[in-house]
Amino acid sequence: MRAARGTGRHEDGDKAIDAVDQHLIELLRANGRASYAELARQVGLSSPAVHERVGKLEAAGVITGYRAVIEPSSVGLDVTALVGVIESDSVDDTGLEAAMREVSGIEDCWRVAGSEGYVLKVRVADIPALESTVNALNRIRGVARTRTTVVLSTKWEGRHG
Repeated sequence: MRAARGTGRHEDGDKAIDAVDQHLIELLRANGRASYAELARQVGLSSPAVHERVGKLEAAGVITGYRAVIEPSSVGLDVTALVGVIESDSVDDTGLEAAMREVSGIEDCWRVAGSEGYVLKVRVADIPALESTVNALNRIRGVARTRTTVVLSTKWEGRHG
């Protein structure tokens, strides 16, 4: 994404995002349930104009969805861990990623640079469930080994702006 000279807009191919769009994105990241009327008040446009802009952001793939953010412990997910996956020398990334996607408890997967090829965020009920998840990962073809770091406390998560 680059700034279009003198326009205050960022361009990414045929997608152009100006300061109002950016403000709408920030507001929706903070509260995906905000009404068009509330968004309109905050950005200084009419509700129909905001509705149109949000629709364009969705159609362009800038806004990809809306979801509920939950407190993990309220649904019995009391253990969070980051699991680094070290791949074997001859690994099929597509097959490995598909297999990891099927393992219960994995919330997020990042392809990373460094000694590990992937870092996974795992959320499970307890330590035995974490052990089960790690064991399942280690059985996947292409995984040489894993390195697990248990999160002691979360200071913030999903930070916006």
